[in-house]
Amino acid sequence: MLSRRDVLAAGAGLAMASQASAPAKAQPARRIIVDAQVHIWQAHTPERPWPADGIGQAHIPRPFSYYELIARMDEAGVDRVVIVPPSWEGYRNEYAMEAAKKWPQRFALMGRLRLDDPKSKDLLATWKDQPGMLGVRHTFNRLQTSWLTDGTADWFWPAAAKAGIPVMTPTAGRARDFLRIVERNPELVFIIDHMNVSDETAKAGKIAEAITELVEFAKHPNVQVKMSSIAHKSSQAYPFRDLTDHLKRVFDAFGPRRSFWGTDLTAGIDRYPNFTYQQRITHFTEELPFLSEDDKDWVMGRAIMRRLGWA
Repeated sequence: MLSRRDVLAAGAGLAMASQASAPAKAQPARRIIVDAQVHIWQAHTPERPWPADGIGQAHIPRPFSYYELIARMDEAGVDRVVIVPPSWEGYRNEYAMEAAKKWPQRFALMGRLRLDDPKSKDLLATWKDQPGMLGVRHTFNRLQTSWLTDGTADWFWPAAAKAGIPVMTPTAGRARDFLRIVERNPELVFIIDHMNVSDETAKAGKIAEAITELVEFAKHPNVQVKMSSIAHKSSQAYPFRDLTDHLKRVFDAFGPRRSFWGTDLTAGIDRYPNFTYQQRITHFTEELPFLSEDDKDWVMGRAIMRRLGWA
């Protein structure tokens, strides 16, 4: 005959077994926030000079260090940043790589490459072996303006496609030139900066026309877009309602897996101090009704991590 102790012990064992076999309640995964573009740079000094055509073009008249960036990230709740070395420093990638070495789970970069240097062709095979390097970013401004049409850049697009190297570039004012490049190189991972909108475009009131140009790229599955550098292009205060319809047009064309949130944080950071890093996040996560929660997961981080192969 079982004693009272045996019965209690058996009951406890059954309860434990039942609890063990019951499926655990799924905990909601925390959304990963990845900023698709931030510049960092060091001071122009005799020991580390900027090129002559870049002086005076920095977003703000002081260095912006990776220490300041990571402090702002922690304050705002940004997990990762794709560092884009700025054009005013020339072709320097070492400072961004230094950041990626220190914090490999927080920083990666899209490096700069001289397209007019014959030696650059040999660098692509091992380009992504460099610390934190995920791809290439071009600007085609100032002395590079003619490179799209004079043959200087022609070698690069098929070479990047063959090497599996993603490319970011602003297309504003040159959309037709870049559309031809995309059509000729369907294997190229091509990421359009800032929705094809420049500061000049915004000031001229031609954002709608720029978005119409951008939407033409959406039929090419190898093209993605950075929904970045938004805040200072608005003519209104947060939450930038005058841009909502433009953002929806972009999202409807490219979808959640080809649309990347980003800030271009230093652009306008001193001119518009009321646009905080946190507001640039909540603009997308709280103020755009056309984005579902799943959409936000992709746009705010998952999509660019997958596209750039940033594990």
